[in-house]
Amino acid sequence: MKNLLIADDNEQILDVLKEYAKKEGYDVYTAKTGKEALSEFHKRSFHAVLLDVMMPEMDGFEVCREIRRASMVPIIMITARGEDFERIMGLDIGADDYVVKPFSPSEVMARLRAILRRMDQAGNARRQSVTKGSLSISLETFQAFVGEEEVRLTKKEIEILFLLASKVGNVFSRGQILDCVWGYDYYGDDRTVDTHIKRMRAKLDQCGHPDWKVVTVRGVGYKFEMCHE
Repeated sequence: MKNLLIADDNEQILDVLKEYAKKEGYDVYTAKTGKEALSEFHKRSFHAVLLDVMMPEMDGFEVCREIRRASMVPIIMITARGEDFERIMGLDIGADDYVVKPFSPSEVMARLRAILRRMDQAGNARRQSVTKGSLSISLETFQAFVGEEEVRLTKKEIEILFLLASKVGNVFSRGQILDCVWGYDYYGDDRTVDTHIKRMRAKLDQCGHPDWKVVTVRGVGYKFEMCHE
């Protein structure tokens, strides 16, 4: 059995998701506040978390940040709000997906299956690391270094950088990056990729790396390029 944590202060939504998840074979644990969700999370090992944004005591963004300090467990954010900046914020702090209410419970379960399937398929990759010039990345520890200095990147930024650096010179379209990093057709536009890469570059550029760069191929996508080979 796989453990699933569902946190939502709406009891009706909680009950519906719980029933659907049980039918999928999950051992389900629930919480109605942010603090309760964190407390429940630290009691046992979870395979995934469904996390409402608007909860009492601590909102979902705060809970997501706290979970990410200790774990890379898949997290799907659930909210009644659908503004782009909130969706990007949720993904930027480490969430794997973002579902807007009202939603179909079947869709939520499908997204959860897709994320866990991608995690299984990437099992070997997560034990790998890549080093290109001064850059080194580990998907086992989700760390990136430029020289001896660690660069604090989010989970998605690490995955995007690893993807690009693993295939030096290959151009990845935004759609390909979404498919490889998010693991399925993303319900939204490809500005998410641009936002993540912009923030990733800003963090990396603080260290200085004259031997490599992440290049924008106008009208196509992005690639990782060595400057001195």
